[in-house]
Amino acid sequence: MVLLPWLVLCMLELTAVETLAFAAVALFFGDVLRRAAPPLAWYNVPAPVVGGLAVAAASLIARQWEVELVQLDVTLREPLMIAFFTAIGFGASFGLLAKGGPQVLLFLALSGAAAVLQNVLGMALALLMGQPALFGVLCGSVPFAGGPATGLAFAPQFEEAGIPGASAIAVAAAMSGIVTAGLLGGPVGTLLIERHRRRPPPATPSRTPDTAAEVVESQLPAPVERVPKGEDVAAFVLLKSVGLILVAMWVGSWVSGAITAVGVTLPAYIGAMVVAAIMRNLDDATGWLGLSQRDLDELGNVALSFFLVLSLMTLELWRLAAVAAPLVVILIAQAGLVAAFCRWPLFGAMGRDYEAAVMAGGFYGFMMGTTANAMANMDALVRRYGAAPRAFLVVPMVGAFFIDFINAFLIQTCLNLLS
Repeated sequence: MVLLPWLVLCMLELTAVETLAFAAVALFFGDVLRRAAPPLAWYNVPAPVVGGLAVAAASLIARQWEVELVQLDVTLREPLMIAFFTAIGFGASFGLLAKGGPQVLLFLALSGAAAVLQNVLGMALALLMGQPALFGVLCGSVPFAGGPATGLAFAPQFEEAGIPGASAIAVAAAMSGIVTAGLLGGPVGTLLIERHRRRPPPATPSRTPDTAAEVVESQLPAPVERVPKGEDVAAFVLLKSVGLILVAMWVGSWVSGAITAVGVTLPAYIGAMVVAAIMRNLDDATGWLGLSQRDLDELGNVALSFFLVLSLMTLELWRLAAVAAPLVVILIAQAGLVAAFCRWPLFGAMGRDYEAAVMAGGFYGFMMGTTANAMANMDALVRRYGAAPRAFLVVPMVGAFFIDFINAFLIQTCLNLLS
């Protein structure tokens, strides 16, 4: 009787909708695991990642008995991925860059330079250890500057370019990076503050920051809603946001098709990101669309959660054994590279003051992990030393939105040159 649920599960062949429902169960199971194991929350490991990896681990165990745990239909995975990156595109406002001023542009340029160095270091170490250069890129800006979503989005292209098990490698690197960012980001900022005796103004109170999305949303103009009479305002705005994402995905597919037709290979989501960015800046100038960045961000987060779970549930974890040693070596080197970059040139370029040290802690967070790591690192610093409002304006803008554009083109350039 104990084995009956296991045997039933092993016989399941799920449709696309059933797979999505199973993903929802795995997602909320991941949330339960995060509550049961506090370190997962401390290091900002997302619940979808925890739940998806739990299913992948169960599949790995089942494989030892030559049993396929469950057959999944992941047809909806790519549309969900494109929807998430489309929502990112809607946040790429030139007005935000202008409002952030020269420091945002400088911080973005430094972040792009660090992403280039991550790939150069990864490729050099990969070649020294007898791995393909693309393996180094897959352990460079793909999982660290990009995070698990970027790693999973680009993994099929790396597979086609000759890197077997690219999804598992990218996720393993991204998860290691998230933990490293949680462990070392705060100490990097603290070391700069203490060594250079940097402090906020004496009267400045400490504060608890918002999430990165809320920081960015607060800098965008509030939408002017034109709701039809009798319609619920919240429901109408949400419906409009869904429609705008779908339109951007639709037009973006034409853009991607046109780019592919001239011989340039880009991820499927690039066209939609570009169209969404155009729509955002058109709305900033005219207000015609009445974009609600808050609703767009929330829809993007929903799409991301399901995309991550669907991708991680099908990971072939057993492929990691052959590349474990090179992966660990490159991870250690990348952790050192980003720490050194925080000390110089980032700290000096951003002003060599207290705010620059807090930015360094945030920079380490999103260049090794995710923007959530960046916000957590800066939160820990301001709770101890005092507020850093400039840091909480600059870092989320770059880490949550603009670095993804730069990183996508860097990764694709590497793929085109090295494939």
